[in-house]
Amino acid sequence: MMAAQRTNRTEKLDLRLSKSAKQTLQAAAAAARKSVSEFVLETALSEAEERLADRSIFTLDAKRWEAFVAALDAPPRSHPRLERLFREPSVFDAKP
Repeated sequence: MMAAQRTNRTEKLDLRLSKSAKQTLQAAAAAARKSVSEFVLETALSEAEERLADRSIFTLDAKRWEAFVAALDAPPRSHPRLERLFREPSVFDAKP
């Protein structure tokens, strides 16, 4: 979050919210001794980083890494019911 404070802020984000939501954010910012803008930016960035972390970085020990690689390299399994489903006409197929 400190990097966000040191960078040049050239972008703006407008936000519509209810009066009670604004009051809650103001109270939380005051409790953290920050401006509402600082509080909202830091909190939103922290939440965004947390939500994105598992989509970009994950760690595995050696045993789990080998199992992961083996699963990626393995040929696809046969699923007869799924294959049968794909052979059936779909509601999206053109009717003769």
